[in-house]
Amino acid sequence: MPATSVNAYLNFNGTAAEAIAFYGRALGATVTFLQRFGETPEMAAGPDAADHVMHASLSIGSASLMISDSMPGSTLTPGTNTHVCLQYGDIADVDTQFAAMSEGGRILMPLENTFWGARFGMLVDRFGISWMFNAELPK
Repeated sequence: MPATSVNAYLNFNGTAAEAIAFYGRALGATVTFLQRFGETPEMAAGPDAADHVMHASLSIGSASLMISDSMPGSTLTPGTNTHVCLQYGDIADVDTQFAAMSEGGRILMPLENTFWGARFGMLVDRFGISWMFNAELPK
């Protein structure tokens, strides 16, 4: 079964909150979810990064846009800060398609079960496109 949704995921170097406010004014985007690094149970964010955005979801009409700051201690280079995020309803599908997309590419984060209740992984495909894979774990 294919992904249930495809969204853009934008990463920032500590300016995600500013970008969220700007997209709200410029595009009418509304925040549907926002979590900061300092609010997460498994992230050791230093005081400089505690207020940075770990994950935010914005609604723009019927579309979704996801945003985060880079991981504490890392920086982004413009041009490498956009990902295509695939959402799945089935764990087997995410595992199969992640493996297929990683052929000839580079795995940035292997698929693993996360504290937010999803199976998540990241890779760059053989064409240089960055992908995120996410499937909610059964409750």
